[in-house]
Amino acid sequence: MKIKRVNVTSQVVDYLKKNIESGNWAVGEKIPSENQMTEELGVSRSSIRTALQYLIGLGVLESVHGKGTYLINSRVENWDETENKITSEDCRDIEKVLEFRKILEPDACRLAVEKSTPEIMTALETYLEQMQMFQGNREKFVNADLKFHEVICRSTGNPLLEKSLHKVFQETRQNHEQMNELFGYDSGIHYHAQILDAFKNRDADAAHDIMYEHLDAAMKKL
Repeated sequence: MKIKRVNVTSQVVDYLKKNIESGNWAVGEKIPSENQMTEELGVSRSSIRTALQYLIGLGVLESVHGKGTYLINSRVENWDETENKITSEDCRDIEKVLEFRKILEPDACRLAVEKSTPEIMTALETYLEQMQMFQGNREKFVNADLKFHEVICRSTGNPLLEKSLHKVFQETRQNHEQMNELFGYDSGIHYHAQILDAFKNRDADAAHDIMYEHLDAAMKKL
């Protein structure tokens, strides 16, 4: 089944949803590999990977290192209403929020590099400069920090990623301000500068790895 190349990742999510709803895949079952789905659907592995990571983030799928991806939850109603599924209560546990982001943002970063434009890099440079300028002003610093991340999510062209992460960013703004006050500003600037360099070099793998390291380092500080 070849699919149209319009909102590709969203269509891959629909494909996954239909296979779950129809009972083609049972809870606990290993689903087809990225390579198998790439061949079946005629889309890039990055689109497949982003769709899988989105459903992993929602607790529908689970990735087991060295084995594959498994269906762990067959309840798929209202997937398109992401903003209604992520609540303020969900976002109170900052460790869970960072874990959620660590699942989604590295692959979003990889995809954004693949689709990057001069305008995207200019926006990232602007927000990095604001972060450097507003060290010590936690409100303005965090605003620039989150804008940097939102540019990356928006640059993927995937509304599922953009909506889910935008909601999380808005709900956890205060947490970010408190963390910067406690742990300092240098680390965030360091990682954001490295991510920007990866964009400039069009190195999608480096951008993925640095974003993962950035969020992992934040988790370890908790």
